[in-house]
Formats: sequence, C-alpha cells, structure tokens
Amino acid sequence: MGDDVVLALVVATALGFDFTNGFHDTGNAMATSIVTGALPPRVAVAVSAVLNLVGAFLSTAVAATIAGGLVDSHQVTLTVVMVGLTGSILWNLTTWFLGIPSSSSHALIGGVVGATMAAAGGSAVKWHGLVAKVIVPAALSPVIAGAIAALGTYLVYRLTRDVSDGPRRRGFRAGQVGSACMVSLAHGTNDAQKTMGVITLALIANGTLHAGAKAPDWVIASCAVAIALGTYTGGWRVIRALGKGLVEIEAPQGMASESASAAVILASTDFGYSLSTTHVATGSILGSGVGKKGAEVRWRIARRMVAAWLITLPAAAVVGAVAYWIANGVGGTAGVVVIFVLLILASIAFYAASRHPAVTPENVNAAWTGSVVPRPPRTR
Repeated sequence: MGDDVVLALVVATALGFDFTNGFHDTGNAMATSIVTGALPPRVAVAVSAVLNLVGAFLSTAVAATIAGGLVDSHQVTLTVVMVGLTGSILWNLTTWFLGIPSSSSHALIGGVVGATMAAAGGSAVKWHGLVAKVIVPAALSPVIAGAIAALGTYLVYRLTRDVSDGPRRRGFRAGQVGSACMVSLAHGTNDAQKTMGVITLALIANGTLHAGAKAPDWVIASCAVAIALGTYTGGWRVIRALGKGLVEIEAPQGMASESASAAVILASTDFGYSLSTTHVATGSILGSGVGKKGAEVRWRIARRMVAAWLITLPAAAVVGAVAYWIANGVGGTAGVVVIFVLLILASIAFYAASRHPAVTPENVNAAWTGSVVPRPPRTR
C-alpha cells in the first residue's frame, strides 16, 4: 500500500511539473507572434496548447533518454524521483515569477541528478550521457539557432527591401502564424517527452515496468494533456520577458526566429537530445535582433538570462538533494507525503505573490520599462 501511495504522488507531481513546463515555455512559441500582433494573446496560447498536445504523440525518443540515458535506473527509487521533481518544479516557479525564461528541461534533469547523487552517489549518474545528450546541446543550440535566425532575418529584409512597410508587415504576420505553430508542435515533441521519461523511470523503480521499457500509452496521453493545459494558462511573465525584454521585434524578425527555433528543436528530437526549447527560442530572438540593421538588442537582460541558464542544473540539483535528505530523514511514505505537502504550499505562495501585481493578456504587450511587471496606468 505504501508503494502505491508513493507512486500515485510521484505521478501526480510529474504531471504537475508537466503543467508548469507548459506555462513556463509558452513564450518560446508564441511570444514574438503576440508582440507583433500576428495572433491575439488568448488565441495564441490556445493554438499552442492544441499543437503541444498533438506534438506529444509524435515521438518518444527524448522520453527514452530521460528514462534510461542519464541515471542508472536500478539505483533510482520512487523517493528519488519524487524529490527530483520537487527541485525542478520549485526552480520553474522561481524563474517564472522573476520572468526569466530558464530551461524547464534542465531543471528536471538537474533535480533528478541531484536526488540520485544524494541517494546513491555520483556513480549512479551516467556522466557521459549527461554531457553528450544535455550539456553539449545546451551550449550549442542557442548559438546555432541564433546564427540561423540572424541569417534568416538579414535575408528577409534584404529580399523585401523594395516592399513597403505595410504589405511586408501584414505578409510576415501571416507567415508568423505558420512558424509559431511549428514551434508549438516541435515543443510538444520534445518537452512533453521528458515527463513521460520521468514517469516511466518511476514505474521501473516501482517494478511495474522492466528496465528499458518504453512509456505506456496512458503515460503518453496524460503527459500530453498536462502540458497542453499548462500551455493554455499562458505564462504571461515569461512571454513578456521574451517578447518585449530582449529585442523590439517586427513581424519579419518574428517569422525568422520562430522558423529557426522549429528547425533546431525538431532536429534535436529526431536525435533524442533533451534540448532546452528556452535556450533555442532565446537564441533565435537574439539572432533576429543581430540580423536586423539598427535593431535594439538588450544585452544586459540577455546576460541575466544566460546566468540563469548556467545555474539551473546545479540549483535544481541542490534542491533535489536537500529534498531527498528531508524525505529520507522523515522516512518511508511519510517522508514523501511531507515533501508533497511542502511543494503544494510553496506553489500556492508563488501563485499568490504573482498576483500583486499580475501580468495578464491585457498588459503583456505594455511598453518595456526594465521590469517584467508593467507599470500600472496613471490615474487622475
């Protein structure tokens, strides 16, 4: 009975992480389309949610990487999976509250790795797989996406230099709808798989599945629904930071950056790399600013985001390790329940703090004043 309770809490927590992944990463697909007016905010998140749902069913290569390519599944217990998820969710909520588009993928991997090291030592981590499948793609992907976006932006402005601003803007807004949809679909093929991998890892740890098993159909379906629901809620704080904080984007830049993001994410999914869609999208947006002559790129904010990227893995790992020590200190099912309750309370606190003041679909496009929270309108 104890194992069944713990397994149920682990699955619920994993789906909770998938939900936070959805609203944390909505901006990767839709921030530029919302900023340029290609799609209204609420329509954008609805379209993204549907395509995340569809994309989750298209591939399981990344799920296999998470389930067996990063840690020794024989050394992983349900408690380890639970506290690893706790570290990743808390980091996701922290960066979402601050409006920093950090990597949900690296938060998840960091939490699981930190919890595994606390429980079984560093030998339980497959360091070669971590470097080859996570760290190297994390370093290269924003550079590659940025270079593609910069070249694409330069070419679209060069090729349409004789077209007046009005028709060009309207034409590229229409193109943005298609490119944003491709990013949302690509996001589903990559990010939803990570939670599938974690739940599969938990089922293996519980003995429900054998080592090396693929994600069951019910796991695929539940993860697809969770990330779609999270996407639909709209992570407006991160959307604002990506759309307004880095570059003042026009429709041609938006289409170029989204196309670059979709191409890189889909390629990584095919190879089974657990890529950060946040890194890719941020690199693409910065590239679109570099590729447009005279565009304003806010490098100070970009450096702040990169700093968050660098500490995501170790920070989530530390939280995962501390959560394991707490759960292990309490012991058994009670320890997992304590961690679950603490996670719920922390989530409620983050949500309550985010409402004062709130970033909403109505003010997400307000002029950037250096803060993720727009200034309230002046009253008489």
